Amino acid sequence: MIIGSHVSMGGKEMLLGSVKEALSYNANTFMFYTGAPQNTRRKPVSELRVEEAKELMKEKGIDMDKVVVHAPYIINLGNTIKPETRELAVSFLRQEIERCDEIGASRLVLHPGAHVKAGDEAGLDAIVSGLNEAMKPDQKVHIALETMAGKGTELGRTFDQLAYIIDHCDYPELLGLCLDTCHLNDAGYDISDFDAILDEVDEKIGLDKVLVVHVNDSKNPQGSHKDRHENIGFGTIGFDTLDSIVSNERLKDVPKILETPYIEKNAPYKEEIEMLKKHEFNPGLKEMFE
Repeated sequence: MIIGSHVSMGGKEMLLGSVKEALSYNANTFMFYTGAPQNTRRKPVSELRVEEAKELMKEKGIDMDKVVVHAPYIINLGNTIKPETRELAVSFLRQEIERCDEIGASRLVLHPGAHVKAGDEAGLDAIVSGLNEAMKPDQKVHIALETMAGKGTELGRTFDQLAYIIDHCDYPELLGLCLDTCHLNDAGYDISDFDAILDEVDEKIGLDKVLVVHVNDSKNPQGSHKDRHENIGFGTIGFDTLDSIVSNERLKDVPKILETPYIEKNAPYKEEIEMLKKHEFNPGLKEMFE
């Protein structure tokens, strides 16, 4: 099972610290941001202690090819209302792609964008155009478009929308998917039969395009379009469904990343990963941190 969580990157150890945090959770992969997700400030890659991080990963058996980078939230390629916002999104995404290539990361998760009341068609075409401007054929990183819950004017809430983006982009071979369990549930998909979900993905996009799975329970019922993550087994999706997803043989080579909430300011990832590895729900998980 290739499983880990979102980890921080900061302080003096930077990416080396990210690896150490992941190891503390008994994880064999992880996801990180190359800088704060809410702003454009970025340290040079030369200051991120990448080579030291890679040395520790090699020693501990973490495959760099399975490590995931998440693009900043502030990138919105779907905005056709404010040209300056779109220009920032394109240039910032281009920069993130270059940083991933320099680091050696091969999977970059991206929220497709929101149309900001311009309509789905205009927003989807703007995303395609933005990707065409930001990407280049010789880049090493593949962009994993994340399935979204559909709150507000979010796009990427259906596989048809994601297929449209990939099919119309100039670089479909460099695009893939990040399946987020909470987002799929909140978007209206019944993920209790995940093989049916994977069949639809295979038919419309291709199962080989699944590059990442975000494993999150949901605080809201199916189809709520809310996007509020819950700890594993404590939400409306439930432990058994999430356990079956991370254990699905069709996804065995895909990294699974937890983005569940902290409990009383404590990361529960070690305990949640242990539950999924043992296939045993711990109903006392939250009490351990209270």
